[in-house]
Amino acid sequence: MNSPIIQLLVLAAIAVFLILRLRGVLGTREGFEKPQVRKPDTNARRRREDFEVIEGGPDLDIADHSEEGSETAIALANMKRVDPTFNVTEFLGGARGAYEMILMAFERGDLASVLPFISEDVYEAFSTVVDEREKNGLTVEATFVGISDLSLKGATFDEQTKEAELTVRFTGEMTYQVRDKGGDVVEGNANEIKRQKDIWTFARDMDATDPNWRLVATGE
Repeated sequence: MNSPIIQLLVLAAIAVFLILRLRGVLGTREGFEKPQVRKPDTNARRRREDFEVIEGGPDLDIADHSEEGSETAIALANMKRVDPTFNVTEFLGGARGAYEMILMAFERGDLASVLPFISEDVYEAFSTVVDEREKNGLTVEATFVGISDLSLKGATFDEQTKEAELTVRFTGEMTYQVRDKGGDVVEGNANEIKRQKDIWTFARDMDATDPNWRLVATGE
């Protein structure tokens, strides 16, 4: 038998062998193939179940800032019922900024800049102190450092008037000193951080279109 014919037979045998092996590994496809049905993604299902539990469970925004079943938690839930856009965490973030803005306006004696954010009673109380300082020729030099602690102390909601009040506990840090008419320091030290604790109450009509809260009371 000629050498070329032998080579062709060997190559043909190898080809047949490879085809049989491929059929065994890959299988055959006949006509229209059904789409593959993948096994359910257990992780995805678990994620959906967790989401459903959260959706049907307690409001974490309220639970993070108040005890379940407390008067504060109930008041917060009622606020959200009237204004679904209300968020406790976002409110506290705004309160943080308001604390710095109002406190520094008071120290500078510039209450006009924060009039939209404080009630008449708070304005009168702050204004009395500012006027007294000016009368005595005192000036305050203050620098806000930050807030080391902030938490929701309590909440109330009036079902009739839709008036909501949130009381927040702050611990602020600032450098502070007071100079007399001659420029001498009579109180404080610009090189020391003063820690100041305040309890402020903010109020808002939850049924109103105005989303702003106003400072209505202060304490320690």
